[in-house]
Amino acid sequence: MGPLLFLIYINELPRTIDKCANSVLLADDSSIIITNTEAQKFKQTIDIAIQETNDWFLCNLLTVNYNKTQFLQFFAKKQNKIPIQIITSNLIFDNINSTTFLGLTVDSMLSWREHITALTPKLNKACFAIRAIKPFMTTRVLKMVYYSYFHSVMSYGIIFWGSSHFSINILRIQKRIIRIMANRSKRDSCRQLYKQLQILTLPGQYILSLLLFVIKYREYFPLNSDIHDRNTRYNDNLHPPTTNLKLVHKGVLYSGIKIFNRLPTSIKPLSKDRNHFKNKLKNFLLEHTLYSLNEYYQVTSR
Repeated sequence: MGPLLFLIYINELPRTIDKCANSVLLADDSSIIITNTEAQKFKQTIDIAIQETNDWFLCNLLTVNYNKTQFLQFFAKKQNKIPIQIITSNLIFDNINSTTFLGLTVDSMLSWREHITALTPKLNKACFAIRAIKPFMTTRVLKMVYYSYFHSVMSYGIIFWGSSHFSINILRIQKRIIRIMANRSKRDSCRQLYKQLQILTLPGQYILSLLLFVIKYREYFPLNSDIHDRNTRYNDNLHPPTTNLKLVHKGVLYSGIKIFNRLPTSIKPLSKDRNHFKNKLKNFLLEHTLYSLNEYYQVTSR
């Protein structure tokens, strides 16, 4: 009952600051998200949110661990970082460039470079493990080890970082482990090996995971016909948000819409049946062995 009662006890915290900020609660970890287009109002909102949070904790006889409290500011390449120093209870919050949130390393520019760097040694260890057991195991067992030791790490959070140009480093490691499993040299092409082993490439897994996310949370993705009443051939496409920011274009919402709209006509109508949709899409991705999103767009434009 302890954890449950704690969650009930702290559940009112978001209501305290919902006028100035959004909050994300996970067990005893709390995150506050503040947005504002004006630097001065941004600073003022931070001060208000911190003060409101402190007051709520004091009233409810709880203590904030300020030694573990950090401040991470998100900004685009063309924006300047706003100099802010947050001081509360005679302590200064650490102003950081990246942090780990739910197993993902998030940086201030959402480049996912540090997350991919952190993944690299874990996946290299999986390559070493596969190489060590290869002489003694069948292909079926090697695939089981691959999915439990490599795929589980590679696919975690892939809908967020899979479109980053740094993800090419993970694809190279995946190609290496595929060659090890198929007993091929480092100069051999992997496209046919992926098909033989029935394993998706990293871009293929990104597309599959992202589109399964889209159809799971379909209510957050309106159709063009929901936005306007003009009868066009694109009425059944998802409606993309209007933005020129590249960070948004690479994000889950925009990328999910763009990739879904380019699906072949034999797959798109199946989105209401998750299992059928998943099987059809996976077979399509296995057949084409995609190494990039550009290849996906080229294949689906034929």
